[in-house]
Amino acid sequence: MASIKRAMVMAAGKGTRMRPLTDTMPKPLVPFMGSPLIDHVLDRLEDAGIEEVIVNVHHFADKLEAHLAKRNFPRIVISDERERLLDTGGGAKQALHLLGEEPIVTFNSDSVWVEGWGANLTRLIEGFDETRMDALLMIADAARTIGYVGRGDFHMDPLGRLTRRGPAETVPYMFAGVQIIKPQLFADGPDGPFTTNLIWDRLMEKDTLFGQRMSGIWMHVGSPEDLASAEAFMRDL
Repeated sequence: MASIKRAMVMAAGKGTRMRPLTDTMPKPLVPFMGSPLIDHVLDRLEDAGIEEVIVNVHHFADKLEAHLAKRNFPRIVISDERERLLDTGGGAKQALHLLGEEPIVTFNSDSVWVEGWGANLTRLIEGFDETRMDALLMIADAARTIGYVGRGDFHMDPLGRLTRRGPAETVPYMFAGVQIIKPQLFADGPDGPFTTNLIWDRLMEKDTLFGQRMSGIWMHVGSPEDLASAEAFMRDL
């Protein structure tokens, strides 16, 4: 079983789809059920035994840093992208000197869910096998998701290996915003901004990109309408 103690939270985006809420604050500070989105993320990481979290900042970076400074655990380390927004892959590449060499968790700052049986993040960590996996993605069933899912993201075979859907296909599985990945993979990305999708495409060619279905309900909170739907669902539980 993997012992993972470090994570990176992707918190630098502009949150364009979340406007007008993000006209005055970064998306990770948008309230969800009374607490900023990033606090829900950090609570999940703390519960899973993560000790250090690298957080990249760009949009309203000062506000986000001030909020994070109030937190004692897990330990927070800032990766500063004020000068240039680097996307998920480029942001991880810039933070490589902070991430270390062991597998890490990466966590989108707007990924929230209701647990099913067990703790999904703990199960993901336990399921990561670095002898055959380069990355293990938390996968949600599109039919059990609150918020916009489009046509889905992936096919998943019986062994958990992931492949992309075709342009005209609809597939049943969504990336739930959390993965375990070997950080050195980001070193092979281009300089400047790039998306983690570039890394995933390379791993698919090697059959080393895997998914693990989560239990419970994942909530996509990319817009104010999605956020309202998720909060209404939570109040009805």
